Amino acid sequence: MSSNKFKTVFTGFAGIAIPVLAVVAFFLYFVVMGNPNNFQGNNINNLPKPGNYLGIIYKGGIIVPILMTILMMVITFSIERWITITRAKGKGKITSFVVRVYQKLAAPDLNSAIEECDSQRGSVANVIKAGLLKYKEMVAAKDLNKDQKIVAIKQEIEEATSLELPILEQNLVILATIAPLATLMGLLGTVLGMIRAFAALATAGAPDAVALATGISEALINTAFGIGSSALAIIFYNYFTTKIDKMTYSIDEAGVAIVQNFASHHS
Repeated sequence: MSSNKFKTVFTGFAGIAIPVLAVVAFFLYFVVMGNPNNFQGNNINNLPKPGNYLGIIYKGGIIVPILMTILMMVITFSIERWITITRAKGKGKITSFVVRVYQKLAAPDLNSAIEECDSQRGSVANVIKAGLLKYKEMVAAKDLNKDQKIVAIKQEIEEATSLELPILEQNLVILATIAPLATLMGLLGTVLGMIRAFAALATAGAPDAVALATGISEALINTAFGIGSSALAIIFYNYFTTKIDKMTYSIDEAGVAIVQNFASHHS
C-alpha cells in the first residue's frame, strides 16, 4: 500500500506555500492597490477615486496584506484538501463499494472482494484491501489459533488506517488556526483604524476629514476581511472534518465486518 498516493502539490509544502502567498499578497497591496492611479490627484495620500475598490481596500492599512495572505491561505488549502479527500474516496461511492465488499465476503469470494478494492482505489479501499490480504494470509496460516488470527487481522487494519488518516487530516490544522487568527487580526486592524480616526478628531480646530475617513475605512475594511476569512475557514474546516469522519466510519464498519466474517467462517 502506498500512503503517498493521494498527496497533492501542497501537501507537505505548507512552509513554502505560506511565504509565497504572503509575497503575492504584499505585491498586490503595494503595487496593484497602491497604484497612484487609484487615488484622487494620483496621490496615495488622498482619498480613493469614487468607486475605485482597489484604492478603498488599500486604505485599510498594513494589516490588509496580512489578512489577504490569510484569505488566500484559506482558499489554497481548502482546494488542496478538497482534491486530496476527493481522490481518497476513490472512483465510486464509498457506501456502494462497502456493500459490494460485504456481498463478496458473504459469498464467500475473497479474491473478488480484493479486486473490488483494486477497482475502487482510495484510502478506504486501501485499508480494506490490507485487511482482506491479511484475512487471506490467516486462512492459510496453520501455526496460529483463531484468536491470534483475529488479532492479526485487527492489527493490520489499524496499521493501514494509521497510514491513511494522517494524509486526510494534514493541513486541516492550518484552517483550524486561521479561524480565530483571522478574527483577531481583523480586530487589530479595526483598533488601529479607530485610533487613526480619533486622532483626526482630536486635532485642534476643524477635524482632518481625510485622516478621519481613512481611519474609518481602515477599521471597516479590516473588520470585513477578518470576519470573512474566519467564516470561510470555519465552513471549510467543518466540511472536511465531516467528510473524513464519514470515511473513518466506513473503514471501521468494514473492519468489523471482515473480522466477524473470519470469526464465523474459519477456525
